[in-house]
Amino acid sequence: MLRQACVLGVDIGTSSSKGVLVALDGTIVATATREHEVLRPAPGHVEMDAHVWWDEAAGIIRELLAAPGAPEPALVRSVGVSGMGPCVLVTDLAGEPRRPAVLYGIDSRATAQIGRLTDRLGGTDVIRERCGSALSTQAVGPKLAWLAEHEPRAVAGDWRLFQPSTWLGWKLTGAYYLDHHSASQCTPMYDAVAQGWHGPWAAEVAAGAQLPPLVWPGDVVGDVSAQAAAETGLAAGTPVIAGTIDAWSEAISVGAHRVGDLMLMYGTTMFLINTVDKPLTSPTLWGTVGALPGTRNLAGGMATSGAITGWLRELFGSPGYPELLALAEAAGPGAHGLLMLPYFAGERTPVADPDARGVLAGLTVAHTRGDLYRAALEATAFGVRHNVAAIEQAGGQVERIVAVGGGAQGSLWTQIVSDVTGLPQAIPAKTIGAAFGAAFLAAGAIGEPDIDRWNPIVDTRTPQLSARADYDELYALYLDLYPATAPTVHALAARERLRAER
Repeated sequence: MLRQACVLGVDIGTSSSKGVLVALDGTIVATATREHEVLRPAPGHVEMDAHVWWDEAAGIIRELLAAPGAPEPALVRSVGVSGMGPCVLVTDLAGEPRRPAVLYGIDSRATAQIGRLTDRLGGTDVIRERCGSALSTQAVGPKLAWLAEHEPRAVAGDWRLFQPSTWLGWKLTGAYYLDHHSASQCTPMYDAVAQGWHGPWAAEVAAGAQLPPLVWPGDVVGDVSAQAAAETGLAAGTPVIAGTIDAWSEAISVGAHRVGDLMLMYGTTMFLINTVDKPLTSPTLWGTVGALPGTRNLAGGMATSGAITGWLRELFGSPGYPELLALAEAAGPGAHGLLMLPYFAGERTPVADPDARGVLAGLTVAHTRGDLYRAALEATAFGVRHNVAAIEQAGGQVERIVAVGGGAQGSLWTQIVSDVTGLPQAIPAKTIGAAFGAAFLAAGAIGEPDIDRWNPIVDTRTPQLSARADYDELYALYLDLYPATAPTVHALAARERLRAER
């Protein structure tokens, strides 16, 4: 083992958990990944067993510490955590889960509760003024209301509320907390203006909850316990920072937290975070507290993006992604007359329709795998353009896009997004994502790291003017396709729910 001081970051994502060991100058020493599946017990329900999160995190940490070039455990100076969210993990006061965690906006079970709770609290405008966002499938409150109605034993008596990142923090240190950013997505429980829990509304949806103390993502919440040290190989006493939701950790990983920056995350889902100079709200986006003290964001998220390309790849017999990308590139703009709506798990922003569904228009027997794959990439790009338009309409400014995530590593997908939006994208040296952001926050607990040194911009994806006219025309058709097909797909979604309930 080398005597090189490092920090360590771990992230719990939708389709995998990842970890990274980073030297104090930003050099990546080792990475590790564990893939997993979500649970889908009913239409619109998406869950995970929290024990899987800890088992994977502990295994990842052990693997990182055993990697070639890894230092001895005592030289891991601090640990960062992050995870998908906002999720709803309900536990007893000892931290034992009472049921699988309900995931973020891809879980759309609480549609009825959204409407009823909105009415009880005085309407959408009242909620958005206090919380920054309206109630939606992304919000924690309606999902807690769903549990109270359908599984009351899960929230009976006294209980605690965790996110994936705070579950890791709890398992590592025994500390119970929640970071301000994650709390700002626990609508309607958090007052985004006062930046604290709003007691009356928290009691409305979380009666019996022992609400966690609030901290900032970079704050040290405790030290690695003796038990966690035995399970992970870390040295007992190593500081652990609070961490936050993965998309915000990804924004930190590429330095996209200056006013006017837009972090664009290419992953299983697509996520956008615009840093703004003052609190802004939108009927179709999420206004949140930022991951860094004093910052504010407008954010949006698509329910599927990479999930669609992965699904298509499986249908095609699992060829390699390079082969599919080559076929999609050959198909050219417009995919030979195909147009897709990427709403394969409902849609979050800016449509806010849990009953939206994927649509593929223009199919003929002449279409190929490359055409379908190209249509999927273009669909996500149209979704990005739709979200950018909503951000600008709400008063946000998009002056710089920084790409991150696995999908940002290739050129075709990012090029299509730039061509469709007409906006350049900065490509950083490292697009590993949230685990790297968690490691950077951990480094901030012991020093003053510089993200521009840790992760400099090395490339720019520039829009091709030759594609602009085609994509402008296709984008107009894309906007028309959703309202034209919504009645049909809503009826189909209702039929599927009835079938599942029989």
